[in-house]
Amino acid sequence: MGGTDTRNLTRQLADYVVGARLEDIPLDARKEARRALVNFMGCALGGSRHEAVDIALAALGPYAGAPTARVLGRAEQTDPLLASLLNGISSHVHDYDDTTPSNYIHPTSPVASALFAYASVHPVRGADLELAYALGYETVTRIGDATYPAHYDAGWHSTGSVGVFGAAVAIGKLLNLDAGRMVWTIGLAATQSAGLREMFGSMGKPFHPGRSAQSGYVAALLAQRGFTAGGHALEGPRGFAAVQSAAYDLAIVADGLGRQYHFHQNTYKPFPCGIVVHPTIDACIQLRRSHGIDARHIEAVRLRVAPLVRELCDKQAISTCLEGKFSVYHAAAIGLVRGMAGLAEFTDETVNDPLVREVRQRVRAEADPGMSEDSVRVEVSMADGKTHSLMLEHSLGNLHRPLSDAQLEDKFRDQAGMLPATQVEALIEACWQLERIDDVRKLVALAVPRAG
Repeated sequence: MGGTDTRNLTRQLADYVVGARLEDIPLDARKEARRALVNFMGCALGGSRHEAVDIALAALGPYAGAPTARVLGRAEQTDPLLASLLNGISSHVHDYDDTTPSNYIHPTSPVASALFAYASVHPVRGADLELAYALGYETVTRIGDATYPAHYDAGWHSTGSVGVFGAAVAIGKLLNLDAGRMVWTIGLAATQSAGLREMFGSMGKPFHPGRSAQSGYVAALLAQRGFTAGGHALEGPRGFAAVQSAAYDLAIVADGLGRQYHFHQNTYKPFPCGIVVHPTIDACIQLRRSHGIDARHIEAVRLRVAPLVRELCDKQAISTCLEGKFSVYHAAAIGLVRGMAGLAEFTDETVNDPLVREVRQRVRAEADPGMSEDSVRVEVSMADGKTHSLMLEHSLGNLHRPLSDAQLEDKFRDQAGMLPATQVEALIEACWQLERIDDVRKLVALAVPRAG
C-alpha cells in the first residue's frame, strides 16, 4: 500500500470532481481527450448497425420512456438511459475503441456513451462535456490502475466494472452535484459494478460498457434526488476494492489528483479486435509484404507471445466474427492471407473462409514470459523449405507507435459509411472543435442519419 491517506478516498475523489475546472487541465491533456472522443464517435457510428444493437433496441425499446434522446448512428430515438446502453454497445461491439495498456480498460465507451445521451436531450456546452469526460476518464484510469491486475485476473471485465465510476461522476458533473451527492453517486456506481471476462467473444462483452454507461447515469440521477449510498464505497472494508480485488493500492487513485493526468497512457486501435493480438497482426502483415508470402503455400506458423495473449485469445476452433476478435490464430491468419485487418476481416464470412481457416489451423502459439504484451515473434515455414521470421517489439497503435490525428480521421471515415461524406467531415470537425461548441446537440445531430 502507498503512503497516501486513503481513509476518506471516496470523499476526496468527490471533492476533486465537484471542484474541477477545464482550465485546470493542461492543454495537451485536453487535446488527447478530444482525440479519444474522435475515436469514440467513429467507433459508435461503426457499430451502430451491428446485430447486437438491433437486438437490444428491439428487446428494450418497447419498455423505454419518452423518445427524447438520440442514439449515435441511428435514426431511432429513445429515452436517455436506453440511449446510453445502445451507445455503449455500438462503440465497443467491434472492439475498435481506445484501450489503456496499464489496465486493459476501454475507458471512453462507458463515459462518453452516457454523456452524449445526456447531451442529446439537455443543453450542454462543448467545454462542459469535455470537462465531464476528462473527469470520468481520469476516474476510470486511476481506479483501474489501483486494482490491476488482481481485479482483472479474478475475471472482472474492468471496462464494465470500473467504467461505471467514470460514467457516474461524468453525469454527476453535468448535473452540478455537490460533494455529498457525488459521494452517493460513486457509492451507487460501486454497488452496480459488474462485467465478466467469460463474456469475451459474445454480445455480452459490448453489453458491459453499455450497461456501465446506463448504470452510471442512473447513479447520478438517483443521487441528485437524494437517494443515499454508503460513504466509503471505494475504500471501505466491504467496498469495491476489498470485495472485488485480492490486492490493490488505492493511493494510486489519490496521488497527484488534480495535478497529474493520465490521457497520454491511452491508445487507439488500428485493428478491430483484442489489443493483445495487435502485435501478431502487425508482424504477419509486415512479413507478407516484405517476402511476398503466398498463404496457399504456408506449412506452419509459430508464434511466441506474452502469456496474457494465450490466456485471453487462445481460440482456434472458431466460427463467428466475435470469436475471431479474441483468437491469436485468426490474427495471424488474416495478416498472412489478407495482408490487412479491417472490419471486413472480422466478419463471419472471413472467419469461415476456407483459406483463412486452413492457415489458422497451421498456427501454433507458445506463451513466453519473456515477451512483453506489445511484442511477438513470428516464424512462417513455407512449402519450398524457406522460413521467414520477424521479431516485433512494438505494435502499431500502442504507446510507442501511436496513431496520428490523420490516421484517426481515416479510421473514422471508414466506419461512418451510413452518413453522407459532407456530414462525416462536418462531424469530425465538430469533434475537434468541441470546446467551442455552444450546444452539443448540434454535434449529436451530425452523428445521426438525417430524415429523407
